[in-house]
Amino acid sequence: MTRMLCALLGFGFSFAATAAEPAPWPQFRGPAGTGVAADDQKPPIQIGPDKNVKWKVAVPPGASSPVIVGDKLVLTAFENGKLLTIAYSRADGKELWRKEAPAKAIEPYHKTEGSPAASTPATDGEKLVVYFGSCGLVCYDLGGEELWKYELPVAATNNDFGTGSSPVIADGKVVLLRDQLTDARLIALDLKTGSLAWETKREGVKTSWGSACVWDTPGGKQVVVAGSMRVNGYDLKTGAEKWTVTGTPAVPCTTPVVADGKLVFAGWAPGGTDFKMPTFDDVLKQAGQEQLGHLTKAGAEKTFLKDFFDSNDLNKDGKITRDEWDGQMKFMAAGKNIAFALNPGGTGDVTKSHVAWTVTKGLPYVPSPLVYRGVMYTMSMRGRLSAFDAKTGKELYEDEAVGIGSVYASPVAANGHVYLCGLDKSLVVIKAGDSPDKVCSTKLDDRIAATPAVADNILYVRTGKMLYAFAEQK
Repeated sequence: MTRMLCALLGFGFSFAATAAEPAPWPQFRGPAGTGVAADDQKPPIQIGPDKNVKWKVAVPPGASSPVIVGDKLVLTAFENGKLLTIAYSRADGKELWRKEAPAKAIEPYHKTEGSPAASTPATDGEKLVVYFGSCGLVCYDLGGEELWKYELPVAATNNDFGTGSSPVIADGKVVLLRDQLTDARLIALDLKTGSLAWETKREGVKTSWGSACVWDTPGGKQVVVAGSMRVNGYDLKTGAEKWTVTGTPAVPCTTPVVADGKLVFAGWAPGGTDFKMPTFDDVLKQAGQEQLGHLTKAGAEKTFLKDFFDSNDLNKDGKITRDEWDGQMKFMAAGKNIAFALNPGGTGDVTKSHVAWTVTKGLPYVPSPLVYRGVMYTMSMRGRLSAFDAKTGKELYEDEAVGIGSVYASPVAANGHVYLCGLDKSLVVIKAGDSPDKVCSTKLDDRIAATPAVADNILYVRTGKMLYAFAEQK
């Protein structure tokens, strides 16, 4: 079950007395979670391990993306069994402080594809909020002093993959999507105190790895999240459900975005209507265990499940049975893979009444869609790039090879270019537009699972080992 489940990637300034300075890259995928840098940003487009490198420093393991606030870059990490929040100087990459989260236990996670530090921090320019599936939410000031914490039980995710959702800050609230196997819910905390503002149960949800998106509609701000087979909108003030779109993936990893007043979602997952998983008999035959009647870990070494056996051994008895496999396949097959744009204003099931257009090709598994200068870009599981007119859904190009292998990091855009990163160490820059014209293709030191950040004409990229700051060298 190649890439069966994802890890989403899915991480001393002076302030005015009355308000915090807005952070240039305050959350997963930057301003409003769109992945689009401010119009005046001009990070370099020619990049390499030693080209336009302002600085680079070694960082502990983790899959969270960096956030930029004041003179600091902040991310989370997991090292020597400890969950860490680390702040670096944007000037030279020097570590400024690190804090350990108060976790009594570490959540189950996939050892190569997941991470207990996969969730990106969020900041309002004054406070910094981090989330770990192992223990909950913690709020720090920019000097690293703890202001409050909101404890949550250790997360239990589908196939023990690990969590990926990141917190979002809006209108004085910290919003977190916590879709898991039991007690799935959407919660909002008061940013100042950490007290619970509201929580909404998410019935029928198994697990999802995307984050919340805030949509400012004519009827008020809404929190939009993707879950099993549906996308929902909730009132930001109260948490009351407003609308639903059905017919979406069973295990979504992507985060919706807002573009030109519309809500845009794009998601794909194995087992959907366009992708058939192998039967259990196929798996047993590949393992040579037809006579045994179940799959062992040793047998799985001969199959595409070799790195995913433990995740699919649901009761941890050392074997995968037909009932376990067929149950998972039935759930996965119930999902539909789709991209759509949604008009605001609807209530209830708005699948037929408010969806402006749909797309069923070129869909992303882990990377969230990017809408930039009128074009929606999507990256498939295999690293193929597609582009569609954001107003109509019309295909501009689909499934184009751009020199990247499998991919977790979401694309980001700045100054007329789109930046793409792959698990094969690749970093590719293309011109934005109706054809994927490459202007740069390079490889860094290690896999890139975290989404890049942009601020002050600098592109920040976290690999599995290093943190790079790329800036035009004069």
